[in-house]
Amino acid sequence: MKDQFFMERALEEAQKAAVLGEVPIGAVLVYEDEVIAAAFNLREKLQTTSSHAEMLVIDKANEIVGSWRLEKCTLYVTLEPCPMCAGAILQARIPRVVYGARDSKAGCAGSIVNLLQDDRFNHQVEVAAGVLEAESSELLTTFFKQLRQKKKEKKQTKLASEEDTNNG
Repeated sequence: MKDQFFMERALEEAQKAAVLGEVPIGAVLVYEDEVIAAAFNLREKLQTTSSHAEMLVIDKANEIVGSWRLEKCTLYVTLEPCPMCAGAILQARIPRVVYGARDSKAGCAGSIVNLLQDDRFNHQVEVAAGVLEAESSELLTTFFKQLRQKKKEKKQTKLASEEDTNNG
């Protein structure tokens, strides 16, 4: 129940990203049943590679806690972490990650590889996958469907404009 509650908060963050035209991924970091930091993807707005929801929420939490170690926190994120974010999670010593949708193209918490539980690292992470998976997946699917539709409409408008120019 608690995982669903905090994943709903992460979904609220993801919806904020969608409104801005960002890929709708949201994250919250929880300490002692309190959200201490929340973030969503801002790669397009900031034009920085590392502006993933997880990276931003970890940075915010580091500042709030006053330490790079987030040892007693749980990270909730709507999409399975990528390699960069999985590395940051390990480095921050976050003990538990809960995610919604699997990422078959970049997921590093079990889909492609499982960096978070690789015992060759000095830290392993408990992973809970698929919490509010349908809602997380639907948000992403809808976003990309709308993005493809906008691109198609833009292309059609451009072709029609070129045709008018050529015929006029």
